[in-house]
Amino acid sequence: MQDNPSAFQDQQPTVGESQGGEFSFRISDYDYELPPELIAQRPIEPRDASRLLVVHRATGTLEHRHFRDIGAYLREGDLLIANQSRVIPARLLGKREGTGGAVEVLLLAHRADLGTDTWEALVRPGRRLREGARILFGEDRQAGLPPRLQGEIRGRTEAGGRFIRFTLTSEYLAVHQQAQTTPPAVAQVIEEIGRMPLPPYIREPLANPERYQTVYARIAGSAAAPTAGLHFTPELLDRLRAQGVRIGFVTLHVGLDTFRPVDVEDVRDHKMHSEEIDIDEATAELVNETRRAGRRVVAVGTTSVRVLESVASLFNGQVRPYHGHTNLYITPGYRFKVVDALITNFHLPRSTLILLVSAFAGKALIEQAYQEAIRQRYRFYSFGDAMLLL
Repeated sequence: MQDNPSAFQDQQPTVGESQGGEFSFRISDYDYELPPELIAQRPIEPRDASRLLVVHRATGTLEHRHFRDIGAYLREGDLLIANQSRVIPARLLGKREGTGGAVEVLLLAHRADLGTDTWEALVRPGRRLREGARILFGEDRQAGLPPRLQGEIRGRTEAGGRFIRFTLTSEYLAVHQQAQTTPPAVAQVIEEIGRMPLPPYIREPLANPERYQTVYARIAGSAAAPTAGLHFTPELLDRLRAQGVRIGFVTLHVGLDTFRPVDVEDVRDHKMHSEEIDIDEATAELVNETRRAGRRVVAVGTTSVRVLESVASLFNGQVRPYHGHTNLYITPGYRFKVVDALITNFHLPRSTLILLVSAFAGKALIEQAYQEAIRQRYRFYSFGDAMLLL
């Protein structure tokens, strides 16, 4: 497997003829008004009961279906590529050592390259948390437990976040020593005390945290769910396999930067964050077999698109096994190398994600589809409905 963590660090948005026709580089052209009541506050049950807006790129035709009907648009030999990353309970509430001031930490990416149990994170309030400051987490006075975890600020990121190294506290280690038990790993304590990091536009508490995971999520590391995959049920996946659709999995650990608005008017001036990706040999071969047979590669979500297109950009259009990082930034004008169709949710205005789908289907068609979805009262964003771009 190829391993090149910095392969895409300087990659700029591609400029050229758009696959979808006309395009603009002004972020204000990718804005839209959404009635607040259309922002889905809870997941629908069952998962595949969500609505599906089918968009035919060749004709501009729109169809209204339900996600459970997606098999009607997939053919024998098609390949679904989905992101198997699992969301971690990345929101940690703690107190600053010495002052007791409340601190909120949002874990973005595990940074093993910077040291054991070191994470890139957002912190609040950040202004007072300089290098060397310590934060204590996981105290449970009712259970008689001291703070279990300590985070030390190791540095500041370019985007204003922090690098934090986590260790078990000496008080917590003493509890285990006295009880003659083996202390847990830092990662296990984070799992126990962390909270699910729902997007800020979701104001209702989530009754079942597993509903913010895909049914095939298995590799922990994301700060947000790859939401296009939330619509699949095990039964729907079995039905698709039975009709000859193949399914492969890649990994992209989603950082919250994926969802932040583009805050510059010219989208080419936006700096894309870096995210960890992985595609193994078996999945790479599935993609290559599908392409050789003239069948379609169908990406489940924008994260799967970015894995496939990143690897193809690195290997001159070929898909090979790879583990590393990507900051591939897909804007209108990008020429897709691998992906033939895309399953995706409805995205925030002025985001890199709406730029990506506009690059794939064309700005005018995406505008038409979004306005139709608003007229038909589709549900938007993470727990909302889906689109199939053919």
